Amino acid sequence: MVNQFAPPQAAPNSQATQRVVLHDVSWQTYQALLSDMGDHRSSRLAYDRGVLEITMPSDLHEFIKRLLERIVTTLTEELNLKVRSIGSVTLDREDLSQGVEPDSGFYIQNASHIRGRKLDLVNNPPPDLVVEVDITSVSTRRLKIYKQLQVPEVWRCTAQAIEIKHLQNGEYTSREYSLAFPMVSAVTIQQFLEQGKDTDDDNEVVRSLRSWIQQQQSSP
Repeated sequence: MVNQFAPPQAAPNSQATQRVVLHDVSWQTYQALLSDMGDHRSSRLAYDRGVLEITMPSDLHEFIKRLLERIVTTLTEELNLKVRSIGSVTLDREDLSQGVEPDSGFYIQNASHIRGRKLDLVNNPPPDLVVEVDITSVSTRRLKIYKQLQVPEVWRCTAQAIEIKHLQNGEYTSREYSLAFPMVSAVTIQQFLEQGKDTDDDNEVVRSLRSWIQQQQSSP
């Protein structure tokens, strides 16, 4: 394998997400990189018709991602919904020359479609929900790939706020409430993320979220 495709080294500043973009990369080279780099790595790859983006997440990025994962899991538990968490598994389609590894992905409404199966986006639906953390970087290219893969909902966390994006008429538009969890708004998610910044215990955030869900369910 050519050295120019080696993943970037982590930067001394762990608060800044690092990104490298390479052009004129073939699908075969992209697939070989995925195989060579393996599953146990922090870097994330995104491939869009010859353009390869390699991202090394920051510490802050990972903290927010993990908390959002727990928020999603807690919602499915309290609302008695099925869930299949796929983490950062590679989502790709050779026929579209598109591939991406989300920060986190979830099958919720379509969880039963992938039970015991290898993930195949040609024959199976895409994840119902994808989480992207954009605190120190932008996910424009990744959103473009999700659009081609027909991912119906993306939660995008920026330095300013949470954005809930729905795929409608082939484009992502910002919406107040989630498709996967119709009772949950972007403002609500943001509130629990803010709580996470003010505590040293993620379980405290989860307990608060459980209490909030139960209050919503008991309201007339």
